[in-house]
Amino acid sequence: MLPEKCVIIGPAYPLRGGIAQLNESLSRQLTKMGVENVIYSFSLQYPDFLFPGKTQMEEGAHDLGTMRIRTTINSIAPWTWLSTARKILEEKPDIIIVRFWIPFMAPALSAICRYVKKRSDVRIVGLLDNVIPHEHRIGDRSLTKMFLNSCDHFAVMSSSVMADLSSYDRTKARKLLYHPVYDHFGESVPMAEARKRLGLSENDRVILFFGIVRHYKGLDLLLEAVAQMPDRTGLKVVVAGEFYEGKEECLEIIRKNGLEKHVILHDNFIPENEVKYYFCAANIMAQPYRSATQSGVTQIAYHFGTPMLVTDVGGLPEMVPHRTVGHVCPPQPSSIARHLNDFFSGNDEQTFRDNLPKEREKFSWSRFAKELLHW
Repeated sequence: MLPEKCVIIGPAYPLRGGIAQLNESLSRQLTKMGVENVIYSFSLQYPDFLFPGKTQMEEGAHDLGTMRIRTTINSIAPWTWLSTARKILEEKPDIIIVRFWIPFMAPALSAICRYVKKRSDVRIVGLLDNVIPHEHRIGDRSLTKMFLNSCDHFAVMSSSVMADLSSYDRTKARKLLYHPVYDHFGESVPMAEARKRLGLSENDRVILFFGIVRHYKGLDLLLEAVAQMPDRTGLKVVVAGEFYEGKEECLEIIRKNGLEKHVILHDNFIPENEVKYYFCAANIMAQPYRSATQSGVTQIAYHFGTPMLVTDVGGLPEMVPHRTVGHVCPPQPSSIARHLNDFFSGNDEQTFRDNLPKEREKFSWSRFAKELLHW
């Protein structure tokens, strides 16, 4: 039996990014299933001095429909944690889903959970994007343990996060629920239309790198790989995402290897209504990550039917079966170059596009939401 009411704690509109988008999609799915729900989000997520990007806020059109979002949590203001917990108690939820992705949020999230648990028997599920963060800081382990201790159950979205969780807790119930397909970016458009929108030609061979640029995501590895490809005729690498790190390093790789005519930088956050053009214009989407857990970018590619190249780190190989919907290779420029050559010189693209719809069925929202609610 499904619970009657669910509270989701985590970022949502007007905050931007994949975590907010997943929370909103989960809310929509719960509503479809007849589960009343509300998202408790952040009035302040990161102080400006801790945020490397241009803005934390969403830009462009955003249809929330009947979704309920309450922006009550200030990550550095403890009095808002208490007031949020009291508001959640007034909701009388049957279950609370709490997103956890970075130790910095542990004090706020764990304080809310502990207060609610002391005053109700509501079940609290930690939905863990990461247990061990991509960038390590002093105190991470203690903060993560603080949050995990405040939850009753855990849901993770990759085997690597499940393994990381075991280094903290081995007793509480947990589930592996793969990241669902991101289906809120609209329908696909013809490749010709998408390329015209982005200023690309019909005969270009287009590699897409999508999302915020950080060192662990390996854009530099992709650029070095392109420099090693023997045939760069018509090759275009479209980088669509804001640089948080490594911009000068990447620009130097481009200059050093004469890649200026092959690399197109759209180095800003891509609004939701523009995302379809990038994925529909691409022959292949590349994730040359040095480390990973799971990836929402992969699930955007599934939605638009875009073949993928991912590295064999974290949960990426679980989501992208090798030579079924994409290529999986080590995070090394020579290997990335070899697999890109294989992709463009053979018949992989059509095979992968034919296989993508069937593989996508594994990542349905209904399956994810039902498992997340049932304990």
